[in-house]
Amino acid sequence: MFQITYLQLIILITLLWIATQSCKWIIQIKKSSEKISPKTILNRELSLLMVYICIIVIVRIVYFPWHHVDGHIGPLIFDSSKILPLWINYIPLVRLSDVYDGWQMNIIGNISMFIPVGIVWPLCFKKLNKFWKTLLAGSGFSLIIEITQLAFYQRSTDIDDLILNSGGVLIGALLYFGIKKLIKIFGNIKNTKK
Repeated sequence: MFQITYLQLIILITLLWIATQSCKWIIQIKKSSEKISPKTILNRELSLLMVYICIIVIVRIVYFPWHHVDGHIGPLIFDSSKILPLWINYIPLVRLSDVYDGWQMNIIGNISMFIPVGIVWPLCFKKLNKFWKTLLAGSGFSLIIEITQLAFYQRSTDIDDLILNSGGVLIGALLYFGIKKLIKIFGNIKNTKK
C-alpha cells in the first residue's frame, strides 16, 4: 500500500508538464528554419497555462476526497489487496436517479468541471478546430480519468461520470464555437458596411 498526497501529484504533473513542454520546444526549435523568439515561447506557454490549470483542478476533484482529513486534503491510496472487486457502473443513468446526500452536486460538479475543457482546449490547440474534435478529445480525457480510477479502491469508475463530463465538454465547446461563429458573422457584417 502507498499513498499519494495532492501536493506530490501536483509536483509530478508539473514536472511531467515542464519536461514535455521543454522537449516540444527543443524539437520545434531544431526543426524550424526561422528563429523562435523567447517572447513567442512565453506567450504560447502562458496560453497553455489554462490547460494546465484545468488538469490540476480536475485531478483535485476526481482523485481526492472532497472533505478534508485533519484540515488537509486526504491522500489518494493505492492498495492492491483492495482493488478487487472493481467498482464499476456500466449501466448509464441508473445511479443518477439514486437520491443520496450530494447527488445534485455530483451531477452539477461533473458537468461544470469539464465546461472549461470545451472552451480552453480548442482555444489552445489548433488541431481541435472542429466541434467534434473537441468533444472527442474532452471525452477521451474523461475516459482516461475513469480508467485510471480503477487502481484506487476509494474511487469508482462510472459511465454516468463519463456521460456528465462529456456533457460539460459539449456545453463548453458549444459556447466556444458559438462565440467564435458570432464573432466571424459580426466581423463580416462590419466589413460589408465599410
